[in-house]
Amino acid sequence: MRPAAILLDFGGVLADAPPQRTAPPGLVLRIFNLTHGTLTPGEIQRSLTEGAVAYAAWRDEDWPDELSQAEVWERFILPGWPPAAQVPVRGAVRKLSYEWAWRDTWALRPGIPEALHAAHDAGIVLAVVSNTLSGSAHRDFLDKSCLGDLFATQIYSDEAGVRKPNPQMIWNATDELGLDPAACWFVGDTPRRDIVCGRRAGIGRAVLMPSPRTRSEPGGPTPDDTVEDGFGLLTLIEKNL
Repeated sequence: MRPAAILLDFGGVLADAPPQRTAPPGLVLRIFNLTHGTLTPGEIQRSLTEGAVAYAAWRDEDWPDELSQAEVWERFILPGWPPAAQVPVRGAVRKLSYEWAWRDTWALRPGIPEALHAAHDAGIVLAVVSNTLSGSAHRDFLDKSCLGDLFATQIYSDEAGVRKPNPQMIWNATDELGLDPAACWFVGDTPRRDIVCGRRAGIGRAVLMPSPRTRSEPGGPTPDDTVEDGFGLLTLIEKNL
């Protein structure tokens, strides 16, 4: 049936980027300058890369509360660093987290602008529900892509204090919109996080949009629909207007 709102994941649905195997060179340089050379660029790169792997493993826990940006750095990056390096990084956690989350290689998934505009023009409310270290980076990308104004709300795990598959992420969005989850759709790219989250939240329709980055991840519950990209989502929306 026609949805009252469509909630969409960011990474893998609205936009995607190739996997990032090492820390961004610009972030390494910023930390090197910030810490006045206390650590070598190689040491910083290694800490960030190994920390990202450890953080990713932690994120696979079920029903997790989200760590704050400061907690991510304290737990996965800063241990073993000399105090002369830890102190300036602690004072710049928000900006550094933004740079760590940002991807120069982000690109909108094919058909996403068309699908979003069609839904918006039809009076369907749009929202973002996404796990991330920095929601600000995602908001800025959507604004730069001229799509930010289409969303009635954007819910990000670093601000919400929980992360998918915890259903509170979806409930935060539907509560803010004043809608029953059963009247909404949720579109995500991973069965084990997004479809599970939608099922736990009582979403009306759970839609899977696999991305090249997540297609090989372990499976989960069967979605109500599977679409290949934004054009597939557009077709699904048009069938339910």
